[in-house]
Amino acid sequence: MRKQLIALSILSLSIVYVAAQKSSPWNGKKCAVVLTYDDGLNVHLTNAIPSLDSFKLKGTFYISDYFNGLNAQIPGWKKAATKGHELANHTIWHPCEGGRPERAFVKPDYDFRFYTVRRALDEILGMNNLLKAMDGKDKRTFAYPCGDTKINDTSYIDPLRKEFVAARAVKAEMPTIDKADLYYLPCYMMNGQTGEQMIELVKQAMEKNGLLVFLFHGVGGEHGLNVELAEHRKLLQFLQQNQKQVWVAPMVEVAEYIKTKQVKKKG
Repeated sequence: MRKQLIALSILSLSIVYVAAQKSSPWNGKKCAVVLTYDDGLNVHLTNAIPSLDSFKLKGTFYISDYFNGLNAQIPGWKKAATKGHELANHTIWHPCEGGRPERAFVKPDYDFRFYTVRRALDEILGMNNLLKAMDGKDKRTFAYPCGDTKINDTSYIDPLRKEFVAARAVKAEMPTIDKADLYYLPCYMMNGQTGEQMIELVKQAMEKNGLLVFLFHGVGGEHGLNVELAEHRKLLQFLQQNQKQVWVAPMVEVAEYIKTKQVKKKG
């Protein structure tokens, strides 16, 4: 009888453990949230990072130098890296595919239609060198500029997979760990959303046990795609208050976690 009771207890504990794993699959939490900021804007250093630091949260900054501002920013990015923020690759010159009405901002010299894959690879690897000079790290993630994943129908990320843990696209989805494509990670681009609207996305991710990646450009100005600083802070406050249920971490950390879980499942 005693052996039966012990066996039942072990079985019950196993069931509870499995249930807990299913309901809290993200490092013991319901969902994962990654806060990403594109283009290496000045407001990321003056607005976003101080806000993140005040709530003890870490962000991922996809840096480029299309407006020739990186030189003056280098001390700020070095400091951000020491605080645990991720410095990530967004190419040097932010090339995109032009030739569309909504892409009038694309300059001919940086138009993917006139790039070769080799030119893109060289530019991306060059940016990795610049980032390593700032943070000393080798593991890094990438974000497709304008969400463009191909040059003349040829993927340019495939030859670079060994250089990056993951790559972020712009498709709006909240995948579970098993469905996340590490080299086409989705995100939700923010432009004018209120804190409440952004918090609602987090709540959806908690319900779905999914990965939620925010994409910010302007935070309190400097870019046409902008979220007000006060609304951004509302989101950060909610994330801080719900850290027992929401895992907030840089993209490289979350991507490595996904990779480990996917490899374990395949094995």
